[in-house]
Order: sequence, then structure tokens, then C-alpha cells
Amino acid sequence: MIGGGDRDCNFAVVDESDDWIVVDKAAPLIVHPTNNKREATLLCGLQELLVYELANGAALSLMNRLDRETSGLVLVAKNKSAARQFGRAMERRQIHKEYEALVFGWPEWDDFTVEEPILRKGEVMESPIWLKQSVHPAGKACRTEFQVFERRIVHGEKVSWLHVLPHTGRMHQIRVHAEYAGFPLIGDKIYGPDEHHYLEHIERGWTEEMQRALYLKRHALHASHLHVRTDDLELRWSCPMADDLKRWFQSGIY
Repeated sequence: MIGGGDRDCNFAVVDESDDWIVVDKAAPLIVHPTNNKREATLLCGLQELLVYELANGAALSLMNRLDRETSGLVLVAKNKSAARQFGRAMERRQIHKEYEALVFGWPEWDDFTVEEPILRKGEVMESPIWLKQSVHPAGKACRTEFQVFERRIVHGEKVSWLHVLPHTGRMHQIRVHAEYAGFPLIGDKIYGPDEHHYLEHIERGWTEEMQRALYLKRHALHASHLHVRTDDLELRWSCPMADDLKRWFQSGIY
């Protein structure tokens, strides 16, 4: 953990080479700076960690970005050559990501796939949340595969642990498709039981009402696997479900 700003810059190094570094980012750490310049970011923490390499010509490039509330693997190139190589791999869909998610409900099947196009909801109808995405025929094609890992009763709720394979990379894709399938993520303020939790959280912060409805202060999504395969290299990384999510699922205590 590297300190900085208003919060600790909480991440762990999973693997590293001269050309790249892979880290396990905690929630609610953001990956890059925003208008709040005092807030800690993953990028600033990496710049502090790799200060010697940066002084000797390194240039950091985030190759995948996670939402503030999503934990898990982030791949960062250390130089322009590696960034170009990973960039080409992304264009050719040679970088594959897998996630773990905790959702409300018990799917009746062990495997299911959602293939519904997504766009920003405000493009086709009124939406109080500018960034909210929605399934719509005019949206961009996307596909998400869900596999049920385990079903449990937690705090009296039917809850499932899902392994998720997104085959495309649209904004909020996993969360939108999970809601569309009838299994919204635990803790999701936008795509959970009531989108107004998101607006209220901005104004008032976390409340007892949100605790009763959402259970977790952040949406239960974790980037657990990353696989890069090109003609020149094959790399695989993994990290287990984040402790806060696993602890809640296993004991009901958070």
C-alpha cells in the first residue's frame, strides 16, 4: 500500500517485468486523476513506486481501466513499445478478461449468456444519471457469458457468486447485462434495486437505507483473470476475489 492524497493508494503488485507491471487494485481507488487533485489514484501510486524507472525513461500506460468500485487486475505498460504491443493485442481481441461478481438471486441455470446491445440511456430517453447505460436495439453489440459458481443465502437473501466472461468491452457491460438478466450486482447503486441510490450517495454519502437495500458500499465486481496471447507472447495473471466481497458472501458480515 502506498500513501497519498485523501486516501491510501491501495494496490498490490501481482507480477512485473521490464516492460509491464500488473497490479491488484482495491476499491474504491480510482485509476487515473480527476478534478479532485488531492484524491489518491492508482496511476499516481505507480508513479511513486516506479520513480527510478520513470527517471530513466519509462512511460506508464494503463492498458485496461476499472471503475472506482471494481477491484482486481490492471495491466500497465512501462514503455511505448509495450504499450503499442498491448494496444494492438486489444484491437485484435487478444486480451481476455474474466471477472467474479456477487448478484441478487439464484439463476435457474448454471450457464447463461446475454447478447443484447448497449448504449447510454440518455441518448434514447430521459435519465437522471448521465453515465447510465441501457439495453437498446440501437446500441452497440456486446456479449457476456455468466457461470454460476455458488448459490447461498446471505442476510436472508438468495445470492449467487458468478464467474463472468465479457466477450466485448462496453461501458458497464457486466452490470447492465446482469441487471437485464434479472440478477443485479450486490451493492450496485446505479443498476441495483433503485438508481436513485446513486444520486443520493453523491449528495449524502452512505446511508442506513442503502445498507438495507444494497448490503455493500460498492458494487460486487472483481477483475480476477487477465490473459494476453499474441504471436510473440502469452501471459496469464489471476487474483482471487477481493477479501471484502468474499468475506461478505461467506459469512454475511461486512
